[in-house]
Amino acid sequence: MTSTPPFSQYLQTETSVSTVMLRVILALIPGIAALVWFFGPGVLFNAAIASITAVAAETLVMRLRRRSVMACLGDLSGLVTALLLAVALPPVAPWWITVIGTGFAILMVKHLFGGIGQNPFNPAMAGYVLLLVSFPREMTTWLPPHLLAEHPLGVLDTLRAIFTGAPPGGLQWDAITMATPLDTVRTGLGLNQTIEEIRTNPLWGDFGGRGWEWVGNGFLLGGLWMIYKRVITWHIPFAVLAGLFGTGLVFFLLDPGSHPTPLFHVFSGGAMLGAFFIATDPVSACTTARGKLIYGACIGVLIFIIRSWGGYPDGVAFAVLLMNMAAPTIDHYTQPRVFGHRE
Repeated sequence: MTSTPPFSQYLQTETSVSTVMLRVILALIPGIAALVWFFGPGVLFNAAIASITAVAAETLVMRLRRRSVMACLGDLSGLVTALLLAVALPPVAPWWITVIGTGFAILMVKHLFGGIGQNPFNPAMAGYVLLLVSFPREMTTWLPPHLLAEHPLGVLDTLRAIFTGAPPGGLQWDAITMATPLDTVRTGLGLNQTIEEIRTNPLWGDFGGRGWEWVGNGFLLGGLWMIYKRVITWHIPFAVLAGLFGTGLVFFLLDPGSHPTPLFHVFSGGAMLGAFFIATDPVSACTTARGKLIYGACIGVLIFIIRSWGGYPDGVAFAVLLMNMAAPTIDHYTQPRVFGHRE
């Protein structure tokens, strides 16, 4: 017998749900600010497009189901899904990418299963994976921080890129876009380069991907604040980061020439966002204390495996979705015992 997700306690009142979701939104601010600083204002436009799409999609569904539109919009859960997807997208991703991903997350992953509290998968990550598999080229149009530092991308250039696909300054996209640090590591190792040789790439920062390490710090700060405010517990974030760091450390010690430091894994890509904001989704994650630790540790290990030997350079979204499927089983076998019987 699986436990009832703790999120159900918030479903009794709209106010409780909206309070929790509002705190999640506030916790995202440091990470979003770092994204804007290093990668330009595109993330803000992504967030606006995703939010408008989420509101429109939820309004449509509630009207079709003949339920209260304002009650659905007022809980802010759709807005949280939109923001989590938006911060994971390239800042100059075409507008229709954001619309498709958000629409799929809200309509197919959230409401198709019954709405808030019923979805078996994290909606934002399901939308992200749909986009990554369907539109790989558009999902890799990242502008590197060192080029943006020399040639800042203004608001008008960003809007033009998002809505028309035109690169700034009449340049070609191939000339100004580069792979992410995780992509660079994968490509370099495929060319038989060592980690020391790859580290000479300007995409590499002090202990993670340039810019990405400070984005990770921003989400870390917001995540710790959520723990302090008891929006989430420490179990899943700690387990995710420990699983990723520990597995990365083992392979780094065995072969430092072919594996970056564990800190690089923790502070590159979506690891911090995933640990604190994605894996902790109270609906699709485990609910028991032991289950949360197992669930989080498996996510961390899967992230490392996918990054090292899988077909995608990051792996956070895939790892979370895979463990979403395992969460009910983990909960079932980690229920506390009372007088020799499971509750």
